[in-house]
Amino acid sequence: MKKQDLIILPWVMLMLLLALSTVLLSGTSQQATVIDVPFSQFLEMTDTKRVKEVSIHENSIRGRFSDGRAFTTYAPNDTNLVDRLYSKGVAIKAGPPDSATPWFVSLVLQWLPLLFVIGVWIGMQRQMGSIWGNSFGFGRSRARLLTDSRERITFEEVAGVDEARADLEEIVEFLRDPVRFHDLGGRIPRGVLLVGPPGTGKTLIARAVAGEAGVPFFTTSGSDFVEMYVGVGASRVRDMFGQAKKKAPCIVFIDEIDAVGRRRGAGLGGGNDEREQTLNQLLVEMDGFETNNGVIIIGATNRPDVLDNALLRPGRFDRQIVVPSPDTIGREKILAVHVRKVPLAPDVNLKIIARGTPGFSGADLMNLVNEAALIAARRDRSRVIQSDFDDAKDKVMMGAERKSLVMTREEKMLTAYHEGGHAIVALNVPAADPLHKVTITPRGRALGMVLQLPERDQLSTSYAQMTARLAIMMGGRVAEQVIFGSDKITSGAESDIAQATQLARMMVTRWGFSPALGAVAYGKADEEVFLGKSVMRQQDLSRLTAQKIDMEIKRLVEEGCNEAKRIIEQKRQDLEMLAQGLLECETLSGSQISDLLRVQDRVAETAEPIACRSYPSC
Repeated sequence: MKKQDLIILPWVMLMLLLALSTVLLSGTSQQATVIDVPFSQFLEMTDTKRVKEVSIHENSIRGRFSDGRAFTTYAPNDTNLVDRLYSKGVAIKAGPPDSATPWFVSLVLQWLPLLFVIGVWIGMQRQMGSIWGNSFGFGRSRARLLTDSRERITFEEVAGVDEARADLEEIVEFLRDPVRFHDLGGRIPRGVLLVGPPGTGKTLIARAVAGEAGVPFFTTSGSDFVEMYVGVGASRVRDMFGQAKKKAPCIVFIDEIDAVGRRRGAGLGGGNDEREQTLNQLLVEMDGFETNNGVIIIGATNRPDVLDNALLRPGRFDRQIVVPSPDTIGREKILAVHVRKVPLAPDVNLKIIARGTPGFSGADLMNLVNEAALIAARRDRSRVIQSDFDDAKDKVMMGAERKSLVMTREEKMLTAYHEGGHAIVALNVPAADPLHKVTITPRGRALGMVLQLPERDQLSTSYAQMTARLAIMMGGRVAEQVIFGSDKITSGAESDIAQATQLARMMVTRWGFSPALGAVAYGKADEEVFLGKSVMRQQDLSRLTAQKIDMEIKRLVEEGCNEAKRIIEQKRQDLEMLAQGLLECETLSGSQISDLLRVQDRVAETAEPIACRSYPSC
């Protein structure tokens, strides 16, 4: 029930009680003045002309004496009564019999119009109260105070971000024992900015800080301050800091802070004035004329490049804590956290799973564990086994299997040789990652795929690795050309050509791997995409330089194509064997491919015919 209803309800109850009391008192007073006389006495007083008037309702008679007193009596079925009264000059009134309606029903019927008016009035008051309440509460902060009733997160549940965790543990220690820092003249950072790609656990770390510190924790989003009405965002910022000061020491977490902290004056026509005023108020509250001792702001964003410089200066966001994608060791720790409640089979090796998921964020790994558990449940298993994780990884990386897709024998053969070409080149070029799996099972938008498993996370890529990748990308198209002829090449290499061209462009324009152009960066890659500006603005280059760039890109791609053609022509028998194995098994692991190619070598030496029974087990 709303507050307005609680105020109005006692008045309504009071009015009803007064009305009821009035009716009851009036009824009681009337009953007190009416005299109940016997019928014989009534006849005697009628004969002596002391009865002035009567009102007859069936056998009930009410009336008044000549002295004004009211009386009532009950008459038997006397047919001469009316003539007797008339002869004595008594005024006679007659009416229908009294209804058997209870008195409280009559009361309700009498007061029903008034109750209806009161109800309409209450409804209007509620409607006006909601309008006024929304108007006055429009500028209030939408920050929510997390309480102990919610699930508590601690640093034990945060893995793979040890450096970020160490920085935030210092803030937790300050909140627990601020005197130790103040005695040495230290000042804890007023603001901490968590920067990292989506899904790396920035919000989870902030929740862990709240769980470890044991202090009030306000959470909100940058979009909560953005409104079309002037002054609303600034009012919400003031209200949020006002609430935080009352709960100090406390933490205020602003997720996606780039929604309100974007650089001023960067938009069309000078930017959004309301958003800029909100940002100005945020800057003043964080470090203005008045200080907010004990209020620590934790912001999270994946776009630190668009934030205003005034927001990032010391005194506001003193620290920027990078929350990167986890490495192999970090992914293994994250998997260990997420599988705590998942029953695992003895064959599950988290280290292998971590190696096979390069580039996965914490959210991706959580999704991987969940998919593996769902797959095991659909297969009626009591525990999750290693193959469930492999299938879940394939589903996350490549999409679900398209079992409804019907492929002809010719299409399967083209796909098998295409993917086999990628695999054969990957096995024979230097500086290539080990081959993990080859499949011609359609998944997502791909009819097949070759997966390579790096031995460790790569922080940089060498020229040899890049040229090897170019050759591997072109291996599928070259295999089609060598096996089926130039007129049988399909459009299946569209994605391979696009990726190879993009890699060659980066090698030429960004990484200085072109002798003709030198170690010079061409184009601007650090500008924001806005109003049609591309990431690489090639129109800023001269026509001659643009032609050189195109020629160098073409040269690198053609060199990769020639290298792939040389390998496939040399290893054509391996390609034939691998394609036949894919047509039979559809999916081959790296170890199965190694066994298969060793079988092929042995067959070539002994000149024995190739038979299906020579394939390793699928």
